[in-house]
Amino acid sequence: MWAAATAIEPPSLLGACEGMARVTLEFEKAFTKLEEQISAMEEDQRRRGADLSAEIRDMRKNLLAMIRKKYGALTPWETVQVARHPDRPQTADYVEAFVKEFKEIHGDRFFRDDRAVVCGFGRIAGEKVMIVGHSKGRNTREKVACFFGCAHPEGYRKALRAMRLAEKFNLPVVALIDTQGAYPGIGAEERGVAESIAVNLREMSMLRVPIVGAVIGEGASGGYLGIGVADRLLMLEFAYCSVITPEGCAAILWRTAEKAPEAAEALKLTAKHLKEFGVIDDIVPEPLGAAHRNPREMAITLERRIGRHLRELRQLPVDELLQRRYEKLRRVGVTVEAMVGPPAPPA
Repeated sequence: MWAAATAIEPPSLLGACEGMARVTLEFEKAFTKLEEQISAMEEDQRRRGADLSAEIRDMRKNLLAMIRKKYGALTPWETVQVARHPDRPQTADYVEAFVKEFKEIHGDRFFRDDRAVVCGFGRIAGEKVMIVGHSKGRNTREKVACFFGCAHPEGYRKALRAMRLAEKFNLPVVALIDTQGAYPGIGAEERGVAESIAVNLREMSMLRVPIVGAVIGEGASGGYLGIGVADRLLMLEFAYCSVITPEGCAAILWRTAEKAPEAAEALKLTAKHLKEFGVIDDIVPEPLGAAHRNPREMAITLERRIGRHLRELRQLPVDELLQRRYEKLRRVGVTVEAMVGPPAPPA
């Protein structure tokens, strides 16, 4: 996505950068129409030499106001659509943007190298770390090679191998989460995908180095959990996280994926909901119009947040770090049931 980051600018609020495809979501069509009008007026101003700056300025203000209003009140289903936007930055984009001296490692030493999971050493905000993240791919060939970001058991075993290396060299782990779930095929089941995720849950809970996770797009099902145990779990403002995708939930409950918007509403999968439930620890704000409109600004913000949490966790003794992680995991999913019926008589 940023192969020519030094030569071109990222997508702006007023249009796509040259050479980069843009996909317009249904609720963004009004923005696109206004952007086209602004572009037409700018071209007309250049061609005719007429001064249309005041009109263009007013239209830009209207555009920004429209974007701010809409993105301030997205429905859960619209949030899912933004999290899946084809131009949204992925793990590889963030690695290219702010990870210095990245050295990728390959393979699980058992079966093969799963390209749905990327692992490697690098520096983030000056800190030496081990990066583990999902990879979805950009074009059709990459998506097929990466199984659309759905990892096989060898992907989770590669991630665990990387995290054990991090523990050996006393390096924090940074996990970038972006998947609809683990790969659901027969081969993955035959090679023990459920077992590989379960092992990762156990081993990450006991890993003797800090772990910072960030849901950068989609965080669904066991595919997310396989690298999602963390001392600090961050979530981008317009990402989503759930035990199942809205379509999967709708197919089970209503026998049709057309009920996905209702499922998204019921699943409480937005960053705001999950922060209230204590599932995540920090919401990372996105640029106006979401990360796909300004990926460079998003990368700067994410790097700073990750760096801050890494520095805070580095100050903790290992035993205290593990105890806090244990207590954090025990709190997730705790519910309080109200008593039904009249109160008990006094003793």
